[in-house]
Amino acid sequence: MAEVNVQTYPVKQADEQVISPWREAWRTLRKNKLALVGMGIICFFVIVAIFAPFIAPYPYDVGDLKMKNQPPSEQHLLGTDYNGRDVLSRVIYGARISLWVGTFSVIGSVVAGTILGLLAGYYGRWVDTLISRIFDIMLAFPSILLAIAIVAILGPSLQNALLAIAIVNIPTFGRLVRSRVLSLKEEEFVMAARAIGMKDSRILLQHILPNSMAPIIVTGTLGIATAIIEAAALGFLGLGAQAPEPEWGKMLSDSRQYIQKAPWTVIFPGLSIMLTVLGFNLIGDGLRDALDPRMKN
Repeated sequence: MAEVNVQTYPVKQADEQVISPWREAWRTLRKNKLALVGMGIICFFVIVAIFAPFIAPYPYDVGDLKMKNQPPSEQHLLGTDYNGRDVLSRVIYGARISLWVGTFSVIGSVVAGTILGLLAGYYGRWVDTLISRIFDIMLAFPSILLAIAIVAILGPSLQNALLAIAIVNIPTFGRLVRSRVLSLKEEEFVMAARAIGMKDSRILLQHILPNSMAPIIVTGTLGIATAIIEAAALGFLGLGAQAPEPEWGKMLSDSRQYIQKAPWTVIFPGLSIMLTVLGFNLIGDGLRDALDPRMKN
């Protein structure tokens, strides 16, 4: 009986592995030089804020009136202010306040806006009408004026300024999430989840919310820059951080009358605000390019 030779051929494995969307977005972000510059700026200010007690050469709230409005020197690299306090130390500690207010106000806005947007977009009808009308009323006022009104009612303080900034930015995230939910809830995977009897809470948390994270992250990153500017504006008006807290906007307000005699007391806090806002804007633009499929070739 003749033997039959059975020849086997090795199966060629695919060289390319499946790449998750988030990993692909990270690869795209790393190729964006401006986004990397923004990340470098923000990392610098974050490190400065974390290690402020070790970096600052002097206490931020202690000054020498004999050394007031002194120009930059070896003893005081960025000069001193009208109370003889070291400007460099106050700028370093001011990074803590600005980043804290900007980050946590946006987190509060994102959480509240996302919840309201999910409810409005998914359930519709009177729920959507009620929430949308509240958003419309809030958006009818300029954000800074609404924040001023809220702080004026609650009282001037850094915590109330943070709360006011979080409240005025809720409609931005709420309307964004609502629009995403309106488009996603008609998708086949959501209809299939309903057909098998999945609860609404699981559909929202496991299917709709994960698919809405990309625009939320982009808008949130850009929102931190806006929140820092709003916090500086409230501090400049005397409604945010109170003396002797070294908030950058408050520093600008306190030193504006010395702008000709001691311009360094205004230049360095203003430059810090500009660089921080620039960093977040560059990162936000990079994230938009990386996470938005329409921006990819």
